[in-house]
Amino acid sequence: MFDVLVVGAGVVGCAVARELSRYALKIGVVEAKDDVAMGATKANSAIVHAGFDAAPGSNKAKFNVLGNNLFEPLCRELGVPFIRNGSLVVAFAESEMAHLEELLERGTGNGVPELEILSQAELRKREPNISPEAVGALWAPTGGICCPYDLAFRLAENAAANGVQFRFNAPVEKVERCGDGWKLTLGGGVTLETKCVVNAAGVYSDILNNQVSAKHYNIRPRRGEYIMLDKSEAGCFSATMFQVPSAAGKGILISPTVDGTIIVGPTSDWIEDRSDTETSDFGLEQVKRVAARTWPGLPLRKAITTFSGIRAHETTGHDFVLGEPDDAPGFFNALGVESPGLTSSPAIGRYLAGHVAAKLGAAKKTEFSSDCGLWPKIREMTAAQIEECVARDPAYARVICRCETVSEAEIRAAIRCRVGARSLDGVKRRTRCGMGRCQGGFCTPRILDILSEELGIPQEEVTKSGGASKLLVGRLFGEDRQ
Repeated sequence: MFDVLVVGAGVVGCAVARELSRYALKIGVVEAKDDVAMGATKANSAIVHAGFDAAPGSNKAKFNVLGNNLFEPLCRELGVPFIRNGSLVVAFAESEMAHLEELLERGTGNGVPELEILSQAELRKREPNISPEAVGALWAPTGGICCPYDLAFRLAENAAANGVQFRFNAPVEKVERCGDGWKLTLGGGVTLETKCVVNAAGVYSDILNNQVSAKHYNIRPRRGEYIMLDKSEAGCFSATMFQVPSAAGKGILISPTVDGTIIVGPTSDWIEDRSDTETSDFGLEQVKRVAARTWPGLPLRKAITTFSGIRAHETTGHDFVLGEPDDAPGFFNALGVESPGLTSSPAIGRYLAGHVAAKLGAAKKTEFSSDCGLWPKIREMTAAQIEECVARDPAYARVICRCETVSEAEIRAAIRCRVGARSLDGVKRRTRCGMGRCQGGFCTPRILDILSEELGIPQEEVTKSGGASKLLVGRLFGEDRQ
């Protein structure tokens, strides 16, 4: 019997689990996929929003601003990259300047500090590559950028260091009342009992809520497609560049990433399949066309990859749904958490963990480990520091990913940690192997070897991202030669 089971190991679920691990509770996390950050967390804009866009009084507005304030110290504590580079919302006609004034007023009401309207000259001074059609912008200096999957992983590692149990490949098929608590039926018929549930199941969170409460919600998935540009374009813009938003969302942005690449997107398209992360010619052409309005010289020849992610839009109230339904005590929702969900995640984690702990009458532990599984990264070291690392572990001298300068020792550390990688993409998100210019063309065979060795499985069983995504189908010349 668990005290709490968190359903979903995205950034919100991991943030809740980590905050719960401060209390004397038996906590578990169940995740349908084979790793943390497999849903919206692994494919979004990586933006820490200032908080000027959400409707005043909404959960989105409240938790965005709270989360933004918590983000920098949290990332520092967990060793996660974070840059407060600021955000600009650009107007391309005088008629759009009135909307910037509305955003300024809304943001000020939400408690966002230091907002100001920039003239065309001020904007061009800040961002020389901006289109000459731009006439002004809203400047939000508290906006930032981060690495969302790295944050989720470090939150999970820290939670595991404090006793949280993670179970992967464990889709929750049914939630039902069991005495004063709950019974979860997982895939394969496995059942788990718990006193409380935290529903952080992303695009599937409405399905779980609707099994236990008469107050039903409806998640309609929205897909966003992106283009990533090579690091050679670093410095083209310093701030995250938004356009005046529309009814479909914050629009297509151009932003630096904490890793030096440039992200362009997303589109915003309703889809029926909650797992459909395809990219399309139509969607990517839309990204190119709209982004070129901000950056006429958009260097598409420098694109290194495309991808898409899915947002969990709740259609009833268009807001985050947080806390217990009146008719389902002990069942806590984190439902409809789309943008600014990443920014809000530290605040949502604290809020829900506090309410769950109060429900259970749980006391805080006298000791809390700060261990979040950090290991040295040679791309961040001086030559002297690399020499010291190699002296301790010669595997630091063997560079596996040349594009991102990742050593064999780092890959093995990513697999061996508490919530370790079990697939090629798991290694990729923890180390950046395969995220560079060649997109894994050089390093994939060697990573496959290391995964096979570390996990004690045949190379044919190693997957790209769990499930049936096997990389090899067999051997050509018997057991000894592939």
